[in-house]
Amino acid sequence: MTSPVAPKPRLGIGMVGYAFMGAVHSQGWRTAARVFDLPSEPHLAAICGRNPGAVRAAADKMGWASTETDWRSLIARDDIDLVDICTPGDSHSEIGVAALEAGKHVLCEKPLANTIEEAEAMAAAAARNPCRIAMVGFNYRRTPALSLARSLIEKGRLGALRHIRLTYLQDWLVDPDFPLTWRLKRESAGSGALGDLGSHIVDLAQYLAGEPLAGVSALTETFVPERPVPAGASVGSIDSGVSERGQVTVDDAALFTGRFPSGALASFEASRFAHGRKNALRLEVNGEHGSLAFDLERLNELHFYDGTVPSAEAGFRRILVTEPDHPYLEAWWPPGHGLGYEHTFVHQARDLVQAVADGTQPAPSFADGLQVQRVLTAVEESASKDSIYTPISFRAG
Repeated sequence: MTSPVAPKPRLGIGMVGYAFMGAVHSQGWRTAARVFDLPSEPHLAAICGRNPGAVRAAADKMGWASTETDWRSLIARDDIDLVDICTPGDSHSEIGVAALEAGKHVLCEKPLANTIEEAEAMAAAAARNPCRIAMVGFNYRRTPALSLARSLIEKGRLGALRHIRLTYLQDWLVDPDFPLTWRLKRESAGSGALGDLGSHIVDLAQYLAGEPLAGVSALTETFVPERPVPAGASVGSIDSGVSERGQVTVDDAALFTGRFPSGALASFEASRFAHGRKNALRLEVNGEHGSLAFDLERLNELHFYDGTVPSAEAGFRRILVTEPDHPYLEAWWPPGHGLGYEHTFVHQARDLVQAVADGTQPAPSFADGLQVQRVLTAVEESASKDSIYTPISFRAG
């Protein structure tokens, strides 16, 4: 007679926020232990939001055991081991620092904060609490094809890098009558397309290059400076009645170039005004021995050009990233079966649970998030100076 298998320890998760990011993070936490053999079982202990009815409905839909309406009460609970922050950027620093000081592990959605000062406070709190895990949610790093790209670059398959070019385009703001939500207000969002989309591609560029950007030269633009304010509701909600228009205080698009310490050059474009582009993240890396190309809309593929083969045999080769020896795929479907956007959050949860068990800081860390914030700040400074090249300050975090 076989002995019963001892239950795994629980890792109590408390999440602040329950909208789009809250939903995909919940999916990740629910699924990770059902796919991967984890050292502990994520337990969706509590979800927090200010509206009692809405947060209760979210808890029922997404599988959370209980609710809170004050994030301070969530952090104070003994059954919460890890705090997952899925709120607008203006609250990241306060919640993240408080959670770390209370002895909780923290996962914070990107960008880490709205300002350099807030990001520095978060990185400093993480450094003061080295036994706590602190990670930023740059989920695209955990796309298997991009993890494979990083591996190929690390192995020297491209040689020294020459160029990295990245674009992230969406079109949800092309209608000038789209309402003035929180994402269009600097006080809540920090920046516009730059922080929302640009932070992802800055992180990916630095992840693939294996080094931080040294400086940037930038342009930003706000194409629609005023938008309808919902009647009878606070800015940030959507209502059919419109009584006035309010000021858009963030960028609609950002275009910038950068240089790495190694001498590699990078170009970036982020826009929420690209008709027909719903979630179009594309990148290409060129090195002395070859190139890599990736398109999020075909996220199970990586294209590789090997410049070391004879020219008669050369050409971009499609790698279908669906095999068990590709990153993360050993636990999923039979070879040839692809994954989707939501799986990046499952991989994020897996890596974080493993890091908690091992006591090792995962990447991207809060220090990595601070570095991205430095780049975003340098982009804004450069754009304000008519694209004068702006070095990035490396003040101690």
